[in-house]
Amino acid sequence: MKVVVDTNVFVSAVFFGGIPGRLLGMWRDGTLELLLTAEILAEYEDVVHRLRGRYPGVDPDPIIHLVVRRGTFVQPAPMAERVCTDPDDDKFIAAALGGAAETVVSGDIHLKAVSGYRQIQVMSPAQFVKRYGSEPAAGTDPAKGGPAEP
Repeated sequence: MKVVVDTNVFVSAVFFGGIPGRLLGMWRDGTLELLLTAEILAEYEDVVHRLRGRYPGVDPDPIIHLVVRRGTFVQPAPMAERVCTDPDDDKFIAAALGGAAETVVSGDIHLKAVSGYRQIQVMSPAQFVKRYGSEPAAGTDPAKGGPAEP
């Protein structure tokens, strides 16, 4: 299953695990395909590196490198008109359209408001995991919902 994950969900997965961490576990285990564009990756990197100082116990570099190597880069679909009330969120819809993904995982109200646009469902991490990830992904720490400790 192809999905686009918004930045807040990605950052939550990297720094806190929990349900967003289960999404990354599903991707790592091959249950889903993470679609991204150069613009989305740049936003991931920017936010993760800005937060690095607040959470010195977390090294985001390995997951960023993994995303670069194993994520599926797509060409965003041209957007003739703005879809979201926050134009910064249109990049996630454009990536989903460009990569033929049916789902964007986000808790953002602007993205959730456009769920159904051109058959793209916008689901919260909890909704997505409930529907597609009933069992913790192999290699995750069920107590935290994120990747298992090495």
